[in-house]
Amino acid sequence: MGGVSEQAVGDSERATQLTLKIWHPNCWTLETTAAVDAGLIAHSVHEIDDMVNARVTAYADEHDHIDALVTEIAESELTERVERVHNYFNPNLGTEAAGNVTEELLVRYEPANSIHDAFLSRGFIPDEEIRISDGYEYWTVIVTASRQTIQDRLDEVRRKMDAEITVQGMKSPATESAVSKTRDRLSERQREIFELARRRGYYSWPRETSATELAEELDITKPTLLEHLRKAEAKLLDPEF
Repeated sequence: MGGVSEQAVGDSERATQLTLKIWHPNCWTLETTAAVDAGLIAHSVHEIDDMVNARVTAYADEHDHIDALVTEIAESELTERVERVHNYFNPNLGTEAAGNVTEELLVRYEPANSIHDAFLSRGFIPDEEIRISDGYEYWTVIVTASRQTIQDRLDEVRRKMDAEITVQGMKSPATESAVSKTRDRLSERQREIFELARRRGYYSWPRETSATELAEELDITKPTLLEHLRKAEAKLLDPEF
């Protein structure tokens, strides 16, 4: 599992942004997105009458994948109810960039297995909406603490929730770059596919993988993969795209 790099005990406190990849057991978002080719974006989570009510966007390449995800959520033993929501309740969520097909959902479930409180109670403040895909949650959080304290708090969450937490990125305001800002403009699906292509060596020379192999790994067609990569590359190369 990834972690924050070691620092001296006297490391000073400062605001730090962390990008985290998270798995933990008994979580409906992880189990359902692992079962189907669709993802979720969590916009808001509120506890009402001892139950959690979450507003999420489901996104996928095809309508059938959204339907399959909704079915998985409805049939999960970890949820009480899922409701499809019409976009007119809040047309400003900006979810049109999430994927080729999106749908807003309200999901009601018990809070016992949620990892939110474990993070929030330790000073990790979400800086972006939480993304869930392929059985993992992706959090971007801000925390004001020394690096050693951050490491200790992450270890506490790991123990409390039996969680796997990988630190994929860490930066202070001084390290903010134009590249990271531009990458944030990618849709969820574009970012997932572009990052996978980058990790697999698609952009290396010579290439370490092919478009066909990436498409097979993602269980999508090669033309669909190339279209996602083309759009992602255009946005990364041209900030005005």
